[in-house]
Amino acid sequence: MSGRRGGGLLVAGTTSDAGKSVVTAGICRWLVRQGVKVAPFKGQNMSLNSFVTREGAEIGRAQAMQAQAARVEPSALMNPVLLKPGSDRSSQVVLMGRPVGELSARGYHGGRQESLFGTVVECLEELRGTYEAVICEGAGSPAEINLRRTDIVNMGIARAARLPVLVVGDIDRGGVFASFFGTTALLAPEDQALIAGYLVNKFRGDVTLLEPGLEMLHGLTGRHTYGVLPFAHGLGIDEEDGLRVSLRGAVRESVVAPPVGEDVLRVAVCAVPLMSNFTDVDALAAEPGVVVRFVDRAEELVDADLVVVPGTRGTVKALAWLRERGLADALARRAAEGRPVLGICGGFQLLGEHIEDEVESRAGAVDGLGLLPVRVRFARDKTLARPVGTALGESVEGYEIHHGVAEVLGGESFLDGCRVGSVWGTHWHGSLESDGFRRAFLREVAAASGRRFVPAPDTSFGALREEQLDRLGDLIEEHADTDALLRLIESGAPSGLPFIPPGAP
Repeated sequence: MSGRRGGGLLVAGTTSDAGKSVVTAGICRWLVRQGVKVAPFKGQNMSLNSFVTREGAEIGRAQAMQAQAARVEPSALMNPVLLKPGSDRSSQVVLMGRPVGELSARGYHGGRQESLFGTVVECLEELRGTYEAVICEGAGSPAEINLRRTDIVNMGIARAARLPVLVVGDIDRGGVFASFFGTTALLAPEDQALIAGYLVNKFRGDVTLLEPGLEMLHGLTGRHTYGVLPFAHGLGIDEEDGLRVSLRGAVRESVVAPPVGEDVLRVAVCAVPLMSNFTDVDALAAEPGVVVRFVDRAEELVDADLVVVPGTRGTVKALAWLRERGLADALARRAAEGRPVLGICGGFQLLGEHIEDEVESRAGAVDGLGLLPVRVRFARDKTLARPVGTALGESVEGYEIHHGVAEVLGGESFLDGCRVGSVWGTHWHGSLESDGFRRAFLREVAAASGRRFVPAPDTSFGALREEQLDRLGDLIEEHADTDALLRLIESGAPSGLPFIPPGAP
């Protein structure tokens, strides 16, 4: 690629979950395989799935995945603003990797968002000064006209940085032509001038049947479609939303019933409110013979060989939810029977004896489930760390994101947490991605559950992740007009694109 200042592209979507994250990752992987030095960027992300960079900054997990696709180290520059919902109306604002306060949606869009715009632009410009290409991801839809004045992630950043915009539409939902046309028509002329064209995602069937519609769309908008990506299973890696895990190319939803067999391990994940970093269980689902499902009823724990209580942005709220649904009693029965339970981060905290929270919920003193000898006090400063250690005789790496400070009063030491019998607790996210440790842990689970399950000796979660990222790159290389994409990234949106007034045919 030419030029001193890096080229750029904004991947927007007609809706949330249209496929922006995976398309951005796919373009990054395709570019880096062409020898292009590329980085991902998302000015503002709203997600409870986050990650800690090596310098101790918290960013969206999707941007960390995209950085891996680009084969670069993730940094706070790639996601300067992260919003972590704490309720339907408020979120914690994480700026440049550090929490700076809690704001309501009205307060954020009423002024704070605009004040962050300069930081977002500066981060993008710094990346463009370092990399040959920066592939930006939008959020929601660029046609959210009620929020355009304060937009710092879609057309706001596109106009400020003169980025061409590729709009992705999920044809599996239906109405993709109307979505493309309507998204474009709702924009102001200055914004429309940057909409270079469209990318159809999740298409099933014979693409020749779609071509007449694409030609008509070009006639209506003057814009080309840059590719039609086929529907592909198992690409929901490190998603921002949705209870979904990838298992060697298959997607398993919470409604999938586990198979019966002595050589199969069944894992039930409690779908607690404000669940965070549910991607922790992806590594379990990657193991042959391990089936993962998300549950919200006590009876769904009965046949589980392992119950995981995952992280949450609302530990006290999750505790009340477990009690209301009878899941707390079911967990207590499991512990008494010596059946495995694993609590991660917030899930670890609520398994303890006592919680003192004047920060997250401001509920004060609350009794935990009492399954682990732990007392938790919430601190105003957030712990952000990348710990390494050993457990079960194996090396382990992880990352920590929590306000709760745990005082461990007994039990067996386990990843800075503790273990009592078959109940385990740790603040370490991502520990199960360490292959040797994961296999050792699953052997313990199998023994406690009376299963004949034996972990495969050669499963590498890192290698499986690389395979998935290569599949994303393949989708772009094989089904997108890559020559045209390169021209967009290098030169910007074509000049002379027509304006479509709202209400046009």
